Amino acid sequence: MRDEQTWELTGFREVQRLAYACAEAVAARLKPGVTEREAARMQREWLRARGVRDWFHLPFAWFGDRTAFAGFRIPLQFFPTDRRLEAGMPFILDLAPVYRGFTADVGYSGCLGPNLLHDRLLADLAAHRELILREVREQRTLREIYEDVDRLMMRQGYANRHRAYPFGVVAHKVDRVKERRWSPRVFGFGTQALKGLASDALHGHRDGWSPLWSPYGFSDHPPRPGLWAVEPHLGFRGTGAKFEEILVVTDSRDPEQSAFWLDDDLPHVRRWAEAV
Repeated sequence: MRDEQTWELTGFREVQRLAYACAEAVAARLKPGVTEREAARMQREWLRARGVRDWFHLPFAWFGDRTAFAGFRIPLQFFPTDRRLEAGMPFILDLAPVYRGFTADVGYSGCLGPNLLHDRLLADLAAHRELILREVREQRTLREIYEDVDRLMMRQGYANRHRAYPFGVVAHKVDRVKERRWSPRVFGFGTQALKGLASDALHGHRDGWSPLWSPYGFSDHPPRPGLWAVEPHLGFRGTGAKFEEILVVTDSRDPEQSAFWLDDDLPHVRRWAEAV
């Protein structure tokens, strides 16, 4: 791998670790009575204190059955509400900071106290991480991999909740973002990052690929080299759980170098290793 690529991956790895450190720090401060809006603000403040000034999107927080997107019909329902956290309740923190021009988009699932169902969902996510990496290395199309993730969820007894996201995506491309002293936002999304995604969509449409990993025809192509924020999201009745992290796809002919997770030292990966 060229020195420039190594440097770039280091930058993305650092901001992804920063985002997960934020999620863990905020999760440790959650207690009964905290609202989603307060949890989202805690994430913003933690990251701003460490130099973050731009975002792919501002932090989200979902509590209780909102972790499974229960009743979600319109995009505005994704934004934090006054839902209060209770003992035994699952939660998801989803944040996407831009730092020094590098982007991360992470999802952290937790629970305020013991919850055996939530533990089961978190454990079963490990198989999805393995499946996605294996099939990307096999050069399956994004649409085929999406369908295989769906089938695995059904075998596990779960519902696909990432289908509730706009365009039903399980992943999207992330790129470098030009640093600005001030970057406006549209519905919580940073305009600089959105410009990059829109540019990818425009070029991809012309060349036959999409920066959105969806169940639809525009994703009927092998993974495009680049960085993908991948987020399989399981749901069972009123409980949801997911991870979100960066998958690196290259044009290498070596299967192990053709695709790999950017970082294996992440909270959900450590959790699975400790359970073995």
